[in-house]
Amino acid sequence: MMKQSLWQFIAEQHEKLITQIIQHLGLTFLSLFLAIIVGVPLGILIARKRKLSSPVLGIAGILQTIPSIALLGFMIPAFGIGPKPAIAALLIYALLPVIRNTYTGITGVDPAVIEAAKAMGMNRRQLLLKVKLPLAMPVIIAGIRTAAVINVGVATLASFVAAGGLGEFIFGGISLNNTNMILAGAIPAALLAVLLDQTISILQKSGYRLFQKLKFAVPVLLIILGAGYMVTNSSQHTVKAGFTPEFMGRQDGDIGLRSVYGLNVNPLVVSDAIMYKAAYEKELDLISGYSTDGRIKAFDLYVLDDDKKIFPPYFAAPIIKTKTLEKFPELEKTLNMLAGKFNDSIMTDLNYRSDHLNQTPEKIAKDFLIKNNLYKSPLKGNSGTVRIGSKIFGEQYILAEMYTMLIEGYTHYKVETKTGLGGTKICFDALMNDAIDFYPEYTGTGLLVLLKPTEQTIKSVSQSADKTYQYVNSEFRKQYGIQWLQPLGFNNAYALMMRRKQAEDLHIKSISDLRKYFDGK
Repeated sequence: MMKQSLWQFIAEQHEKLITQIIQHLGLTFLSLFLAIIVGVPLGILIARKRKLSSPVLGIAGILQTIPSIALLGFMIPAFGIGPKPAIAALLIYALLPVIRNTYTGITGVDPAVIEAAKAMGMNRRQLLLKVKLPLAMPVIIAGIRTAAVINVGVATLASFVAAGGLGEFIFGGISLNNTNMILAGAIPAALLAVLLDQTISILQKSGYRLFQKLKFAVPVLLIILGAGYMVTNSSQHTVKAGFTPEFMGRQDGDIGLRSVYGLNVNPLVVSDAIMYKAAYEKELDLISGYSTDGRIKAFDLYVLDDDKKIFPPYFAAPIIKTKTLEKFPELEKTLNMLAGKFNDSIMTDLNYRSDHLNQTPEKIAKDFLIKNNLYKSPLKGNSGTVRIGSKIFGEQYILAEMYTMLIEGYTHYKVETKTGLGGTKICFDALMNDAIDFYPEYTGTGLLVLLKPTEQTIKSVSQSADKTYQYVNSEFRKQYGIQWLQPLGFNNAYALMMRRKQAEDLHIKSISDLRKYFDGK
């Protein structure tokens, strides 16, 4: 198969890219406009009442230090998913530079100029509008410029809450090990930041007069962008779908639903961290999930039957370089102690304890090992350090803790964990670059994301779990010098799911039933 170039990818996905750029600009400009409406008056207020300056700037500063993803998470209970939480979070990030520069610009006006204006008989309002604001405008616009550039970058995270934007390509590419997809999102985002910065720079240099001329054009532009953004985020169906960035770009995902089932549900792109709860709270009706996820049980979701079998087996197993096994001779036997100790229901229950009961991965791992007579107190050896990686979801944290306890209890190796590494690309690149020694992977991901074989090969080897495992193990040894150790025993495959009651009410049991429902609409 010929490797697709970046330009070929962009040409193929140009409609989607344009939609994402419009969404990105809409998020940036709407939040910036709101930040100006809130921030400039606040800056004027604290310039007039100096005692308020420290608490107001302090609060704005504290809000800006909250990590972006955490801030988006805090917004979901108040605003749900979609553009509202994203715009609220971006507004908060833009406030500090706007308030601070408005305050600095006004308080920095030469006192002699103010005294001269007062001597001419200007009242407080005239002094502000005709003297202070015009002289402070370059500094104020500099703050708006900073806020705009910050928001272009932070807006890439909006895809986590189904608000669209260029983050869909960026995070989808990270999950799918697709450099072209990452660049297709990252390059336009960077260009938007530069373009916006330079445009505002011209406004800053031109000063107050140009601002006065454009003051009516800017709101019109914002309304147009906002309208375009809302149109691109609208759903066409009564069943509202939300899929993860990774699911959107996979053959065993949205692509397969379209090509095999002929099903186009016009999904929102949403983070797997929030999609289950969004389904439970009726903000989404159909989601892409994982078959062993504990939140299926927690939120009473119904997994639709994949009657045309687009989801291959996803059996979990640790993957590790052959040279690493030679470096740590006790490691393979120790890691294989977990082989066959799981099935789907066991892993689902462990995930339920993490996802819904909020038990720590350490407690869940230790309880499981004790129950299976595998737990031993750490030997505290010093024969080398094994570095364990994991992706950024509960199941991987649990498995990483189990491996840590086994290695420390049965060998004289030390363990260093590097958990929460993000998507498949980050984990696999870390393994290839010797930043980690092993991590738990899934045979379906190895097949479709990392090996990317022909469709004919996929059909042939994905007929059974054993065939998939044998194929990925053989190809990984040849191509990467990496081995798949023995499978753990559970199959964490992709799945489509709905609220159980809704699926019953609509008489939907399989993905083909879902297709019939959409055709009927």
